[in-house]
Formats: sequence, C-alpha cells, structure tokens
Amino acid sequence: MKYDLIVVGMGPSSIFLAYELIKLNPNKKILLIEQGKRVEKRKCPEEKVGKCLKCKPLCDITCGFSGAGAFSDGKLSLYNPEDDEIHVGGNLQEYIGVPKTKELIDYTDKIYLDFGADTKVEGTEYKEEIKQLRQKAKKEGIDLIDVPIRHLGTEKSHELYKRIEDYLENKVELQFETTVSDLIIEEGQIKGVKIKPAREIENEEYPLEEVFSDAVVLSVGRKGANWLAEMCEKHGIKTKSGIVDIGVRYELPDEVMKEVNTYLYEAKFIGRPGPFKDKVRTFCQNPSGFVATEVYDNKLTLVNGHSYKERKSKNTNLALLVSHNFTYPFNKPIEYGRNVAENVNALGNGNVLVQRLGDIYRGKRTWEQELEKNTVTPTLKSAVPGDITFSLGYRTMTDILQFIRTLDKVIEGFADPDNLLYAPEIKFYSNQLVINNQFETSIKNLYSIGDGGGLTRGLMMASCSGVQMARNLR
Repeated sequence: MKYDLIVVGMGPSSIFLAYELIKLNPNKKILLIEQGKRVEKRKCPEEKVGKCLKCKPLCDITCGFSGAGAFSDGKLSLYNPEDDEIHVGGNLQEYIGVPKTKELIDYTDKIYLDFGADTKVEGTEYKEEIKQLRQKAKKEGIDLIDVPIRHLGTEKSHELYKRIEDYLENKVELQFETTVSDLIIEEGQIKGVKIKPAREIENEEYPLEEVFSDAVVLSVGRKGANWLAEMCEKHGIKTKSGIVDIGVRYELPDEVMKEVNTYLYEAKFIGRPGPFKDKVRTFCQNPSGFVATEVYDNKLTLVNGHSYKERKSKNTNLALLVSHNFTYPFNKPIEYGRNVAENVNALGNGNVLVQRLGDIYRGKRTWEQELEKNTVTPTLKSAVPGDITFSLGYRTMTDILQFIRTLDKVIEGFADPDNLLYAPEIKFYSNQLVINNQFETSIKNLYSIGDGGGLTRGLMMASCSGVQMARNLR
C-alpha cells in the first residue's frame, strides 16, 4: 500500500499535523501509526493494585493516542505578549522565528479550546506578586521564568484527546497497536516503513510488512527517543550533540508551595549552583498532585507527576533536573541516562526509589517504618524506600542538593528534611536530529517533529510543530 504521508506516532505533534493537513488538503491519503492503544483504552492498573505491573507489550502511560504527555497533568504553556523570546518548550522558534511561534501558539490554543480545554489561564492575575518573587529568587542567583498555563488536568486531557481522536477517525487512517521496526531508505531518500503488531515487538523473527510513502514524519515523542537514536545510527541520519536531563521528582506539602501555586500554578526556577555550575531547573510542577511511574523500553521504570482537575492530594510534586552535556570522546546522552536509570531500578528491585531529604543529609537510606511516620506522605505507594545517592551520581546529586538549599531561601520549607525525593526522573529528548527550516532531516522527505527528535518540549510546542509541519507539506 502507498500513502501520500506516513506519520510515526500519535502524540500531540502528529495528531495536530493530521488535523491541520485535513483542513489544508483533505484529499491527501494519510496514515498514522501508533504502537499503543486508542486513548479510551489506555488504563494504568497501578492505582488499583498499588504497584507497577510492567504491562506487556507496552506501558499505557507512555504509549497510545495523545502520547505520554496526556497522561501527565496536561499543561499547555502559553507566552507573555511582552516577552521578546519564547522561554519554554524547546527550539521551534529557532526555525520559524518568535513572532510566527507566538501566532502558532494562539492558533493551536484555539483548537484546544474548540475541543473543550478549560478557558481559565493560570499565572496572569498576580503580576506584582510574581515580580516580587522573581526579585527574591534573583538575589539568590536563581531565575524565575513565568508563562501563562492552561491546565487541562490528567483526566480531562483524556476526554479532550478522545474528541480529537473521534474527529480524525474517518478523515485519516489510524493504525493502533502497530510498531514501526525499521525505515525504508533508498539512495538517501525515504520510501516507507516496516511494521509489525506491537504484541510482537520483542520477536525479532516476526515477518515485517512494508508500507510505502514518498514522505514520512517521525513524531515519536520521548518514549521513542531510544528507537530514534537506533534508526539514526543504522541509516546515517545526521544528529548533533544533545543534552540529557537527569534528576528526581520532589514532593513536599502544598502549604509550602501555596504562594507559588496560587500566583503561577507552575513556576520554572533555573539556577547554576556551585561548584559545578550545571544548569538545574524545576519542571512539571503539579499542585495537589500525585507522583506516578511510567515504563519505557526494556521495562525501564521512571518517575513522573500528575495533576487532576477534580482529584486532589495534599502535596505538590515537581521535577528537579540537571542538564548534562557530552561531547568528546563520549556522545551518547540517551545511553548514559538509561544506564543511570537501570542502576536506580536495580536498587529498587525494578521500582522507583524514594528517600527523605533529611536521610540524604544524614548519609543514610530511608526505611519503610520511617516513611510511615514521615510528615510528608508519599503519593506513589509503589515507590521503594532506599538510597538514591548510590546510583544517581555525585555531580548530579550535589547539584540537586545545593539547588534545594538555595531555593529554600526563596520558598521557606523547600529544604525541609521530611520532603521526598523519587528517582529516576530522566527526560529522553536528548537525541537532537539535524533538520532544516522545513523540519526535513538529512534523508530526503523524512521529517522530524515533536519532543522525540529534540525540536520541542511539552504539549503546546509539540502541537504547534505539528501544525507547522502540515503547512510545510500542504
């Protein structure tokens, strides 16, 4: 079979590509391939059974229609009109410019509203309070980046993306529970892909089916970053040095974060603590949220955070991430990140580790009986108490602890010894493809959008990259 366009993955970038291309050219024959399930069939059993079951063949949290982002807290990062730069969301503006990126955000945000997104925008009411908080952080050498946030909520995200799925259903071909095992490339040009059922993902002997198109868009998300790295190495697709973000998910009482949560909903603090001066940042803040697990290839278990519209906890969780650059002679950031995660998982017997901040300062592991008496009750019940310092790395750990101490001067109670650190939290968007301003890779008519190839970070910018890709292909 031959299509006008094949899109690998059904995360926000690919489904917004399909949405826009239908409007621009409804006669195109488009195939979207996804190794996960339809959004309404994606369910995680952890909440019922109290532990991660390492679902086979794939994790419903990371795979399926709307991608891994829809199973986080569903935040759409917008922008401040007075800003001359786009401060969050990746590098899309470097390819199309800041004014056009702002226009894309407005356009894409309207689509989300049309499909039922909450009309309320967080972070716009308390300008003076935010200014004072920024000044307070600046005195400690920390930058506060504030952007308006439209919060969908984890459960509401599912409902919204189900409406988009229904809209696309009879306009493009959606092929679920199918994995793309390889690309068909001849003489430097894409010709199609090789597929098989996702249930056979580990069966290397299973015969592959070839599907053809003169244009293929890779929209594989962070879940597909490892696969994408393998494809680049196998087919000689050009990449450039990337960054791997390694850190923890930090959980503390809502009361400590009350002002930040009220003023901003999600604050983005960035610092370069000594002695290494690495970039350390907060990411994906979830007021009254829940810490959660997500499983990647080879049963690699990572930690993330959710925030619902209606279901609430008494804790805020957020990521504390350290950016590491690798150049010569080692330049495999994804491999490095996976190695760190595997070591943490080994200490937790395949599970996420959790440790009290005070125990790290005391140089000891956390025990279950201590966690039961802790003033901060963990929201991830399957996390195993232990010692994350055995595996996270001295430099990463030093950066995180120093950042926590510094931020405590801005947010009193941020360094309370009963606060919890979960590991590993690693962002696999570090395989950065070399693309031109049409998002085309070094292989003719092979394109890359979204988080997986390093172009974007987050739901909104990934969605915007899909819209722009459709306009490039029209």
